[in-house]
Amino acid sequence: MTVPRAADGRLDSRPLAEPSGEPFPPGRTTLDLGTSAQAVLAVPPGDPVPRPLLVFCHGAGGSAADSLAGVGELAADRGALVLAPSSTASTWDLVAGGPGRDIATIDAALAQVFARTAVDRVAIGGFSDGASYALSLGIANGDLADAVLAFSPGFAAPPGRYGRPRFWIAHGTDDRVLPVARCGRRVAAELAADGYVVTYDEFAGGHDLPPRLVSGALRWWLDGPGV
Repeated sequence: MTVPRAADGRLDSRPLAEPSGEPFPPGRTTLDLGTSAQAVLAVPPGDPVPRPLLVFCHGAGGSAADSLAGVGELAADRGALVLAPSSTASTWDLVAGGPGRDIATIDAALAQVFARTAVDRVAIGGFSDGASYALSLGIANGDLADAVLAFSPGFAAPPGRYGRPRFWIAHGTDDRVLPVARCGRRVAAELAADGYVVTYDEFAGGHDLPPRLVSGALRWWLDGPGV
């Protein structure tokens, strides 16, 4: 029997070549993950075909609804699925001190998605604390996620390193919550120094999630980093 590795920051679920479950319908479905755990899957319109999947993590005090408000429609326009988990506490377990319950929740949600939906690639993204979480999870699970989309992150604290995902990081020059110099700019430089492929977009703005940046990040992920 495979022992789950959530306490090590690892996601064990993987896409299946031929999912056997009934495909999720277009629209939004709240997954049944048990008490106090929640994730919402957004499926674009159209026939069930292999699609990209973006796991997107909200900022501190946020929810799955906030994630979908920020990226759901733009991802659907590109034919991508969005899995939006909600943190068990006010922010994510890695950010709050150590991996555990939230990683287990995301892994369980991924298992349900993969059982019923054909997925051809996976990215992990997030905003603010969710971006810090996405960076940390992405580095620890680069054998699952080929890319990380981080909007206004504070830091990266991976519990391990697997695979070599590529990174797209954006941060506002007027961010008063997570100042760019000690957050996004520093994180991007450290990842690049570690040999990761990093695209860094520093924009004139504050601690927010502009639609044009989301569109740019999705284009970078789905069409290639040179686009």
